[in-house]
Amino acid sequence: MPSKEKKTRQSQETEEEDDDGEEKKSKSRRKGKISATDCATKKKHKHAEDTESVSDVSEVKKKNKKKKKTSKQEDESSEDEQKNLPDVVQVSKKSTKKNQNPAESIMGSKDKKSKDEGKKKKKAEKEESEEEDDDSQKKKKKKSKKGGDDSDDEGKKGKGKKKKSKHVDYVEIYENELRNYEPDKVENYEDEYHKKKVYEVVTITGDVNGAGTDANVFITLFGDYGITPKLHLASKNRSAFEKNKTDVFRIKTHNVGPLKKVRIEHDNTGLNASWFLDRVVVTDMNRPHLRFYFACNNWLSITEGDSLFVRDLLGSLDPMDMPKYNKYVVSVFTADVKGSGTDADVFLNIFGENGDTGERRLDNDKNNFERGTEDKFTIEAPNLGRVRKITIGHNNKGSSAGWFVEKVIVDDLGNKAVYEFPISRWFAIDEDDGKIQRDVLVGGSQPTGIVYNVQVVTGNIRGAGTNSKIHMIMHGSKGLKNSGKIFLEGGKFERGLTDIFNVEIAALLSPLSRVTIGHDNGGVSPGWYCDKVVIFCPFTGIEQTFPCSKWLDEDEGDGLIERELYEMVSLRQKRQKKHPWSLWIWTSDLPGAGTDAAVLLQIYGEKGKSDEMRLDNKTDNFEQGQLDKFMVELPDLGKLTKLRIWHERRNPFAGWHLSRMSIMKTLTKETFKFPCERWLDANEDDNEVVRELPATGDLIPEPLPLIKYRITVYTGNVSGGGTDAHVFLCLIGDQGDTGDRGLINCKNNVNKFEKGNADEFIIEAVSIGRVRRVRLGHDGRGGGCGWFVDKVVVREEGQAESQAVEFPCNRWFDRNEDDGQIVRELVPRADGQRLYNVSYHIAVKTGNVSGGSSDSKVFVKFYGEKGDTSRMMLAVSDNNLRNYFEAGRVDVFTVDTADIGQINRLLIGHTNEGMRAGWFLDSVQIMVPNHGNHYMFPSHRWLCRDEADGKTEVEIYPSEILEVEQLINYEISVVTGDVFAGGTNANVFIQIYGDQGKTEVLQLSSRSNNFERGATDIFKIEAKDVGKIFKIRISNDDTGIGAGWYLERVEIKRLVMAMVPKEKKEDKKKKKNKKKKSEEDEDEEGGEEEMREVPMTYLFPCERWLASDEEDGEMVVELLPEDNEELEENTYELNIFTGNMMGAGSDANVFINIYGENGDTGERPLRKSNHLNKFERGQEDTFSITAVELGPLKKLRIRHDNSNQSAWYLDRVEIVDTKDDTTYYFPCNRWLAVDEDDGQIARELVPVDEAFMRKDEDEEDSGATLGLEQKAMSTTYTLRIKTGEKKHAGTDANIFAILYGENDDTGLINLKASKSHKNKFEKGMIDEFIVEAVDLGELQKLRIGHDDSGGSAGWFLDWVEINAPSQGQRLRFPCGRWLDTGEDDGAVVRDLYPAELQTELYTPFVPYEITTFTSDVFAAGTDADVFIVLYGQKGLATQQKYLCVNKRERRMYFERSAEDMFIVELEDIGDVIEKIRIGHDNQGTNPGWHLDRVEIRRLLRKGKGSETTIFPCERWLAKSEDDGETVRELVPSEIITEKLLRDGTLKHNEIEVEDALETHTYKVSVRTGDMHGAGTDANVFLTIYGDLGDTGERKLSKSESSSNKFERGAVDKFSIEAVDLGQVYKIRIRHDNSLAGADWYLDQVEVVDVETEEVYMFLCERWLSIKKEDKRIERTFFVKGYEGERNPQNAKKSMQNSKAGLDSNMNKKKKKKKAVIVEEGPMIPYHFTVSTGDDRDASTTSRVYVIIMGPNDLETERLWLDLTDGKTCFTVGGMEHFMCYGLDVGEIKRVELGHNGATPESCWLVDALSVAVPTKGIQYNFLCKCWLAKDRGDGLTAESSTYWTPPPSASFGRWSMR
Repeated sequence: MPSKEKKTRQSQETEEEDDDGEEKKSKSRRKGKISATDCATKKKHKHAEDTESVSDVSEVKKKNKKKKKTSKQEDESSEDEQKNLPDVVQVSKKSTKKNQNPAESIMGSKDKKSKDEGKKKKKAEKEESEEEDDDSQKKKKKKSKKGGDDSDDEGKKGKGKKKKSKHVDYVEIYENELRNYEPDKVENYEDEYHKKKVYEVVTITGDVNGAGTDANVFITLFGDYGITPKLHLASKNRSAFEKNKTDVFRIKTHNVGPLKKVRIEHDNTGLNASWFLDRVVVTDMNRPHLRFYFACNNWLSITEGDSLFVRDLLGSLDPMDMPKYNKYVVSVFTADVKGSGTDADVFLNIFGENGDTGERRLDNDKNNFERGTEDKFTIEAPNLGRVRKITIGHNNKGSSAGWFVEKVIVDDLGNKAVYEFPISRWFAIDEDDGKIQRDVLVGGSQPTGIVYNVQVVTGNIRGAGTNSKIHMIMHGSKGLKNSGKIFLEGGKFERGLTDIFNVEIAALLSPLSRVTIGHDNGGVSPGWYCDKVVIFCPFTGIEQTFPCSKWLDEDEGDGLIERELYEMVSLRQKRQKKHPWSLWIWTSDLPGAGTDAAVLLQIYGEKGKSDEMRLDNKTDNFEQGQLDKFMVELPDLGKLTKLRIWHERRNPFAGWHLSRMSIMKTLTKETFKFPCERWLDANEDDNEVVRELPATGDLIPEPLPLIKYRITVYTGNVSGGGTDAHVFLCLIGDQGDTGDRGLINCKNNVNKFEKGNADEFIIEAVSIGRVRRVRLGHDGRGGGCGWFVDKVVVREEGQAESQAVEFPCNRWFDRNEDDGQIVRELVPRADGQRLYNVSYHIAVKTGNVSGGSSDSKVFVKFYGEKGDTSRMMLAVSDNNLRNYFEAGRVDVFTVDTADIGQINRLLIGHTNEGMRAGWFLDSVQIMVPNHGNHYMFPSHRWLCRDEADGKTEVEIYPSEILEVEQLINYEISVVTGDVFAGGTNANVFIQIYGDQGKTEVLQLSSRSNNFERGATDIFKIEAKDVGKIFKIRISNDDTGIGAGWYLERVEIKRLVMAMVPKEKKEDKKKKKNKKKKSEEDEDEEGGEEEMREVPMTYLFPCERWLASDEEDGEMVVELLPEDNEELEENTYELNIFTGNMMGAGSDANVFINIYGENGDTGERPLRKSNHLNKFERGQEDTFSITAVELGPLKKLRIRHDNSNQSAWYLDRVEIVDTKDDTTYYFPCNRWLAVDEDDGQIARELVPVDEAFMRKDEDEEDSGATLGLEQKAMSTTYTLRIKTGEKKHAGTDANIFAILYGENDDTGLINLKASKSHKNKFEKGMIDEFIVEAVDLGELQKLRIGHDDSGGSAGWFLDWVEINAPSQGQRLRFPCGRWLDTGEDDGAVVRDLYPAELQTELYTPFVPYEITTFTSDVFAAGTDADVFIVLYGQKGLATQQKYLCVNKRERRMYFERSAEDMFIVELEDIGDVIEKIRIGHDNQGTNPGWHLDRVEIRRLLRKGKGSETTIFPCERWLAKSEDDGETVRELVPSEIITEKLLRDGTLKHNEIEVEDALETHTYKVSVRTGDMHGAGTDANVFLTIYGDLGDTGERKLSKSESSSNKFERGAVDKFSIEAVDLGQVYKIRIRHDNSLAGADWYLDQVEVVDVETEEVYMFLCERWLSIKKEDKRIERTFFVKGYEGERNPQNAKKSMQNSKAGLDSNMNKKKKKKKAVIVEEGPMIPYHFTVSTGDDRDASTTSRVYVIIMGPNDLETERLWLDLTDGKTCFTVGGMEHFMCYGLDVGEIKRVELGHNGATPESCWLVDALSVAVPTKGIQYNFLCKCWLAKDRGDGLTAESSTYWTPPPSASFGRWSMR
C-alpha cells in the first residue's frame, strides 16, 4: 500500500490534470487521505435553496479558472480519435493486462516538475482549507455533512445524540421553485455536460459459485456536471460477466465531470440472472490517470443476499479505500382500517440533497404491511445529505392490492436525524384519488405535485401488446432530477392503442431530457413493442415526443426490456399552460340532497373563463353530507369572479342540494369561497338545475351581485314560424356570460314559441355587466323545427321597462330557410345587424379509412386571443352533402360569432351517439376572410371509444396560418318592386366598384325563395374592401321560368370608423379594428364622443325592369348611389371589323368588356347589331353599350363561347366615347379560334396611336405589324394542367380558369385548345394552354373549375403550372383534390394559390418579331420544323426556339417567296444582336429550304418606336444542296429604326452595320481510342464554346477522312462553319446511343480555327456508354490548361431559389431564423441516405430537400435530392442515395429535411436520414419516423420542415434524439 505522502502527491496530480479543474470535493481539507463519503456529499450542482454551499463553489471556481486552459488542449486531441466510437465497445483483454498494477497506473511517470508543483499546491491548499474553516465557523449550519466528514470532525459535533432534523420547509422551497419558473430558459447545449466523453468501464465478476450472469447489465455514472443515461454494457462475445472474469467496455456519453458514484444494475432476464460483482473501475479516457474504483463485493440478484439487483457504488481514486455507506432505517405504519393491508410489492425511494436511493423494494422475511402493523427495513445507500422527500407506492400486484398508509418514519443513522412523513391516504386504484404511488415531502405535507400527462403508444404490429407491468422514469435537465420509478397501472398496452396516464410528482422536470421506459418481464406474453411516449406538462405548457419504435422483449432484437428514449425536438409543441387548483365541494346534510347525475363546472375570472369540466374521481361523489375533493387544472384566469355549476338530468331523483364550494390555487394558496345552500333540481326551488355563484373571500372586497334577467322572446307572425324544438339562450356581457340555458320554464305560456307569441323566462346569473349580445338557438329536433324569431328583449328584474335592451332578429332559425343556421348571435342594433359578426368557415375532412365515418353529432370550440366561443354543434353544412362526416369527404360549415381574434387552438369532438359513433378525423381548416387568415389543423386520428386512446374529443393546434386576401362584410338589401310579375327565379349577380378597386362578381342567393314581388331580401356578403362605393352592377342570367325582374332599389351597408356619442356606461366591448384614441383627444372632447364602428349606407335607386322582353331588353344595369354628383351614365359606340380572309366570319356568341380608369363595363353580350347576321367576313358591326362613364379607355377584352365550332378572325375594334367624341383604336389582326393561331378564343387588346393605324393603311397587305406592340403590353401565360393519376381522374366537362393578379383578373377563360393533346384532361396527362392578358400584375390566385357536363364530369386535378416569361417566373399551383360533386367536398370550382417552394425565377423574356423571307427559287419552301437562336454580346444567348407550334403551321409557313412573321418571347440579350443561328430538323417530305433573309424587330427601350435588324442569308439549308448543312449562322447587315415623334408622326432611320463578326471555319479532328470495342455507329453531336458564343449542337455527319466514322484507333475530320467564337475553352460531345455498337471510347478532340490558325486540344480518354464507367453518353471537356470555373452548377446558387413571398410557415415551432448569411466557403460533397416508412401512404412524389446547419447559424442552401434513373417517387419502404455539394458548415448541429409538396396527397413518412461527410470520415444518423405532411403528424411539410439534432448521448453509429 502506498504511503500517505505518495497518496497526497497522487491526488494533487489528479487535480492538476482534471478534466475541468473543478474537482472541489477532493480539494477541501484533505489530511493525506481522500474521503469517499466526502466525494458523495459535496455536489457542485445544488438547488437554489442550498445557500450556504453556493458561496463556496464560486470561490473555488475563481481559483481554478487558470487550470482550465492546459486541460482543454489535451481534451481536443484525444476527442478527435474517439469521434467514431459506437456507444459501447468491449475491448479485448490483452490491452488491459499492462495496467494490472493499480497504483502504477494512477501514478504514471513523474518528473521533478510535477513534484515542485505538488509542493506549491500543498501551500495553496492549506490556505484554502483555512479560509473554508473560517467560513464554516461563521455559518455553523452544515447539518448535511454530519455523517460524511472524517471521524475527527464527528467528534467535535457532540456525542451522537439522535435529534429530529432541524426543520427546513421543503414545501416552501419547492413552491418557490415553481413560482420562479422561467419558461424560456433554453438548455445550453454548448456547456461541459453536453461535450462527448469516452469512459472505459471494467467490471470484475467475483470468484463465487454461480457468480456469472446472462442478464443485460447497465451502468449509470453520477458526476459533478450531471448524470449520464443508463448505458448498456453490451458485449459481442457470449462469455461476458462470467465467474472470475474481467470485462472491459468503452462507452461514449456525456461529460459528467469528476465521478461521485455509479449505479450498476441488470434487468433480471435470462436463465441465470444472479450476478456477484466484485468491483467496477471507470477510467476517463481523456485523462487516463483519472481512474475511479468502485468496490461492490456483493450479489446483484433477486434471490441472493439482500435481493437487490440495482446498486449504488461510491467511488474513490484509491483502490484500497472502502467508502462508507449510510444506513437508513425505514418504519412503515399501515393504518388500522378495514382492508388496509396489501399483498403488492411496496417500493420506496428516498430523495435527499445529494440524489436518491433509487427504488428499493421493502421486503423482509415476515408477512409485511398487514392491517395495523409497523414494518421496519434497513436501507444502505450513499449519504443523501438532508432528506427532502420520499416516493412510496406499490405495483398493484395480488388480489387485495389496495393499501392505507398511516405514516412513514425514516431514521438517518449516519446524520443522526429522524424524518417523519404522515400520510393517512389510500394507495389503491379504486379508493380516494386512485393513486398507488405518492410523493411526500418532509413534514408530511403532500403538496400538489406537477401533473404530467403521459401517453404511451403501443405499436400497430403483430404481437405488440403485453401483459407485463410497465414502468417509466422521467429525467430532468442533465439527468440531475428524476421522477423515480412510476408504475403505469390501469393501462391496456394492446396493439395499436394509446394508454393515457396522469402522473403527479412533486418535482418540476419539464422539459425532460429523456425518458426511461421498461417492464418487469412478467405475465404470459411479456414482450412489448413500444411506438412512442408523448409527455405533456400543463404547468410548463410543453409537450414532448419520445419515439421508440423498438421491441422491449428479451427474445427480439437486442433483448432489452428497458430503454432510454430521447426527445424528437422537432415535434415539441407549446400548449396552453395550466396550474393545479384544489376544489372542495360540500353536499348539504338534508334528506335526498345527494345526486348521481354528472356534475359540470365552469369557472370565470377577470382574464377569461375555463372550459366546461366534468367532475369525477374514483369514489362515489355528491352523497348527502359528504365533502368531495377534486384536482382541477385551470389556465391563468386572473382573480376569480364566479362559477357556474350544473347537472344535465331533469328526472325526479337527480336533484342535488349544494351547500358550498371552495377552490384554492395550490401554488399561491389563493382561496375563493362560493356559498350556495340551494337545490339544483327540476322540482325544487325555482326548478333550475344550473346555479351561478359569485366568488367571495379575502381577495374579493365586494362579490358580484346575483341578478335575475327577465327575457322575452318574440316569435314572428309568419306562416310556420313556431317551433317545438328545444330552445336555449346565452346572454353575453362585459363581465362574462350566462352559459347556454335551456328555455324550459316559461312564465306566461304553456305552449312555448308558437307563431306570434311573446314568451317570458327568468335567468338567474351573477351580474354580467352591460348585456352586449344574445346567443339564441335550438337543437333542430322534431319535424317542423324551423322557427322565425322577431326579437329578444332583456331587462334586469326590478328595472323599468324603458331600460330593457332590445335585440332585433327578424330571421329564420331553419335549415331550409335564409342561410340555414339554427343558432344566431344577436346585437342590440337594428341597423346593419349582420355586419357585427365574423364568419368562420370550417372545412372538416374525415379520413379515408375503413369505418372512419360517423353518425354522431360533431361540435367545435375555438380559442382566440380575445376570448373563446361556446361549444358549437356543426349542424348545417354549406356544401350540403347528404350524409355528414363520411369517409374521404370534406364538410364545410359556417359559424357567425363575435370576433375572437387570432385562433390559438380548437376543440373538436362528437357526442358519441348513433350506431357508428367512432370517427376518424383527418384535418380541420378554418378560413376567416375578415382577418385574412387560413388556419391548418392537422389531426389524422381516431375520435372513438374503441380506437387509439379512446378519446371522443381532442384539442388541436394550428400547424400553420396562411395569409389570404382580407375581406369585409357587406349587408346588401334588394327590394323587388310591387308590380305584376315583378319577381324572378333567375340567378342574380352583383359587382361593387369603389375608389380602391372592385369586388368579384358575387351571386346573391340563400336557401329561401328570394326576389319575390314586393319583398326585401337581405344578404351578408364577404368581399374585398373597395373603399368609397361609386357604382354597382346588378344583373340576372335570364334562367328559369319568369326570369324578368322589376328591381326597385338596392341598399348596401358596411362598417366604418366614426365619432359617435359615448355610451352612458363605459363600453368595455372589444371591437374589431378599434383604434384607441390618445388621452389628449378625450380631453378635448370632454369624453362626450368616441371612435366606434358604425354602419354606413349607400342607396342605389333603380326602378326598372331587367328583362329580355321589357323596356330596352337589358339584363344588366349599372346603378349610381343616390347622392352621386360626379359620375353619370355614358353610351359607347362599338365598331367591330371582321377580317377579310377565308373563313373569317363567326356565328358564336361574342362578349366584350371595356376597361377605363374608372372601372369597367363588366362582360356584356354583343346582341343587337346593325346587321341581322353579325360578324360576317369583311363586315363592320356596330353596337352600343350603356355604362357609367369609364374615363380614358385602357384596354378591352373580347371573347366568344365557341358555340357552333366557330373560328373568327378579328381585324380591329374602334370605340367612340359619345360624351367627348373620342375614338379609340384597338388593332387585333388575329384569330379567335381553337384550331388557328395559338388556340385562344379570348383576346385582350390595348389602344394604339392613330399614327400607327394610318401607317397600316398606307402599306398594302402589311399583315399584323402591330402585333409586337400588343405583345409587349400584354403578358403571355402558358398554363400546364396536370390531371391526376387516380382511377377515373379524367373529365369530359368544359374546363375554365380565371387568373387573378394584384391589379385585375382575366375574366373567364374557356380552356378549349390544348397544345399537347386532342383529347384533353385525361388521366395522368399534362395539357398546355396559352393565355394572354394585359396588366394583371403579380399573380395571386387561380380559380379553376368545370361546368359539370358530359358523361364523367368528375376530375382529379393534380396541379397547374403557369409560366410567365415576360415576368421571369414559373408558378406552381398545387391542388391534389377532386372537382367532383360526388367526391371530397363536392365542389367543382377551386381557388388555388402558388406554392412558394415550387416557384422558379429566371431572367424575364422580351418579345421579338421575327420575319423570315423564303427565296423565289424552285423548291425553296420547306415543311421541316424551323428553329432560331439569338446571340448578344459576350456570348449571351437565347434558348433554341421552334417557330411553329404544330404540324398545321409547318405546312402553312415557309412557302416559296413567302414572308412569314412570328412574335416570340425570348431572353433579353441586350441592345445588340451579334448573330443568329437558324436551322431546321430536316424532317418532312421536302425539308430543303432556301432562305433569303431574316428580319428581327424589337421595341426601343426608351420612347415609342422599334428597331429592325436585317440578317441576309441567300443560301440553302438542305442536305442535298450547297455544303449539305441544315444550320446557318448569320450576322447583321443593316439596322432600321422607327420612332414616334411628339407631333404624332413616325421618323424612319437606316444604318449599315460596319463591325459585324466574321464567319470562321473550324476544323475538328476526333480520335477514337485504340482498345477493344472502342468504335461507335451511333450519331455523334458536338458543341464548341468560346467567349463570344457557341456553335450550337452540330451533328458530325460527313467525315473528311473516312466513310466509316469513329472506328477503333481512327481519326475523323470535320468542318464546322460558325460565326467567330473568340477564344475556345470547352466542348460538349454526346452520342444518341443508336444502333448496336453504340459504346464509344473517345481519346481526344482537336479544334483548329482556320482563320486564326489557333489549335485547341481536348484530352478525353473516357467511355461514352450507358454500360461502362459512370454510364454517361454525354461529356463536357475543357481545353488543356484551362483554369476557369468548371463546376458552376455546384458552386453557384441556381436560379431555382424560392422567391421571398409570404411565409406560409407561421408555425411557432420554427421560429423565424436569423437572417442567414450565405457565406462563401469551400464546397464539399455530402452523401445522403433517406429511407421511407412502411405505411400505406408513406411514399411521396414531391421534391425533397435538405438544409445542413452547423455552429453560429452557418448553413447550406437548400440541397435538392432529385431522384435519378427514371424514379418518380420515394417508394414505401425504399431507400434512396444522393450526393450533393454544399457549403462546409463544420460540425453538423441540426438538419432540416422537407419537401415542396403542398397538397394532402403529398404526404411522406420518413423513417431515417443519414448524412455522410467523406472529407471528414464522419456519418451522422438521424432517426425520424415522422410524417412530413399537411394533415398528418404536426402538419409540417415543405414550408415548415422538421429539424433533427444529433444526440448528445450516443456515438454517430447508433442515434437517438435529444
